[in-house]
Amino acid sequence: MAPRPYRVVGRRRETGDTWTLALEPLAGAAPEIAPGQFMMVYAFGIGEVPISVSGPPWRPGPVVHTVRAVGPVSGAICASRPGAVLGLRGPFGNCWPVADVCGCDLVVVAGGIGLAPLRPAVYHVLEHRGEYGSVTILYGSRTPSDLLYRRELERWRSRFDVAVDVTVDAADSAWHGKVGVVPKLIGGAAFDPGSAVALVVGPEIMMRFAVEGLLERGLPEERIYLSMERNMRCGIGLCGHCQLGPTLVCRDGPVYAYAELEPLLGVREL
Repeated sequence: MAPRPYRVVGRRRETGDTWTLALEPLAGAAPEIAPGQFMMVYAFGIGEVPISVSGPPWRPGPVVHTVRAVGPVSGAICASRPGAVLGLRGPFGNCWPVADVCGCDLVVVAGGIGLAPLRPAVYHVLEHRGEYGSVTILYGSRTPSDLLYRRELERWRSRFDVAVDVTVDAADSAWHGKVGVVPKLIGGAAFDPGSAVALVVGPEIMMRFAVEGLLERGLPEERIYLSMERNMRCGIGLCGHCQLGPTLVCRDGPVYAYAELEPLLGVREL
């Protein structure tokens, strides 16, 4: 429960309100973190929030978090410049099943900052590219200026073994890409529904329509995975803020197969 002190060793602005921070422990080594897990990030004297790890998994080096400034705690974390000290505890939660789906096609569907918790899974798959079938990344944001990791998206798109499709809800005069919500990209994506596995993160309404699109393409519910980073606060399922029906997201998730969530997501205001 006690946070370990980590020093900020890198800080990069991604969008108008989102930064990526690299943090190294003041003593000892950083823990091994699986794709999809999260850490509790503590701004001393202000508070802590759960943030998914967005850097490469299972590698020695800094712990990487991409954080959107939406409140006092996340705002203080985003404002932390190199040399500042933050507290981390964890990792917590389960992970994306990337090690269990070798040989399958992989479809990554992300909306907005939802690309951050999916990024470690993409790193893992690209590092072990020969172990998977086709790899498709579908990503959307509200506007072009809200897109995360633009240079990285360009690098992924330039590969011959990865399909990347990007859209925005509303375009400006400089945008020459697709316009529309990200679930609309699913119908034109090239993957085999008979063997594909989908990983989905974004606003809940976006995930609902993404799941509908994947089901229409023929993916079974048990091969669609969602991350439900919903109202998590303590990281260990003690406070109850993350309760979703009979499950506590920070204890039992945040990654769930849609087959587990389908009865819960159909309940209004649950």
